[in-house]
Amino acid sequence: MTDPASPSFVELPISKIPGKCPSDLPSLVQPLAGGKFEGLLQESGYAKGLSRSSVTTLQVNVGKLCNQACHHCHVDAGPKRTEIMEEKTVDRILLLLERSPEVEVVDITGGAPELCPSFPKLVQGARSLGKKIIVRCNLTVIYEPGMEHLPDLYVDNEVEIVASLPCYLEDNVDKQRGSGTFKKSIDALLLLNNLGYGKEGSGLSLHLVFNPIGASLPPSQADLEAAYKKELQARYGIIFNQLFTITNMPISRFSEQLAREGKEEHYMGLLVDHFNAETVPGVMCLSTVSISFEGQIYDCDFNQMLEFPTEKPSQPGDFTPPTIWDYESWNELVGCRIRTADHCLGCTAGSGSSCTGSLT
Repeated sequence: MTDPASPSFVELPISKIPGKCPSDLPSLVQPLAGGKFEGLLQESGYAKGLSRSSVTTLQVNVGKLCNQACHHCHVDAGPKRTEIMEEKTVDRILLLLERSPEVEVVDITGGAPELCPSFPKLVQGARSLGKKIIVRCNLTVIYEPGMEHLPDLYVDNEVEIVASLPCYLEDNVDKQRGSGTFKKSIDALLLLNNLGYGKEGSGLSLHLVFNPIGASLPPSQADLEAAYKKELQARYGIIFNQLFTITNMPISRFSEQLAREGKEEHYMGLLVDHFNAETVPGVMCLSTVSISFEGQIYDCDFNQMLEFPTEKPSQPGDFTPPTIWDYESWNELVGCRIRTADHCLGCTAGSGSSCTGSLT
């Protein structure tokens, strides 16, 4: 198959490439060099940049400890990381949630968030407040020692599981996430199916996440979802609700990979060339606040990893890190300017990208 680095790529329907995993599918066209995110925003009618319009989703990153060390991970998470959220931070988050009825969703991520000792308290506490709980699960964590309680915790709190599975072929998954990961992931999905996850009418949602392997944009989310459902059902009897395609952000571990392969300029050119103004109204930072394991506040999880704190609402232009102890309600963060940079092109290229998949 043609090298994905080639500038002569055109996107092909999945049905035309039999036997290929979606991560192998071409999604590049000839890249254009140059351009900056802020300039593209202004050209698209956003002269004043972006500002937060509401806070309906609270994304909580409980730490960088993970049982895996994936090549695309923007968190640089891994088994040797020690950063983890303390119980007092969870308590403060729950207090602010109680004071913030406008927040509908608590989206818990990491690392592997389940490895945080206060993870059950955060899940149960937020659920008791009537919030929808999303957990970004790597699937294999279910089989870690001491994690036997997780399936019951998920079911009892109607946790919506968003699980990473970069392909339905073993070699591609293990290449990105480590040897043996695929088999454990399949076993975990079957376990979740047996509990009712992914089944119509169960009230237990199971979504999968696709990240490209390498310097390319995801193909069509709808086409990928159809392919995943067909292949996972036929090969393993697995069912799920939706597939989310997420663009790899040019930061942290993936940025280092691009540098090693000499593809930094190519990938940034790809993102610039595919900037899509129609995605901007749907970017997640407009209605989301991201919280670090230390309780610092950011506009999104990517800014958090770059240590770009959100603007203080009472002090425009002040970007010293605000914390959850500085506010009495999440609503106080409405109207703040969103801090943007060129990595934001990853959310606005092609069909767009968010924690719930494509935007258009």
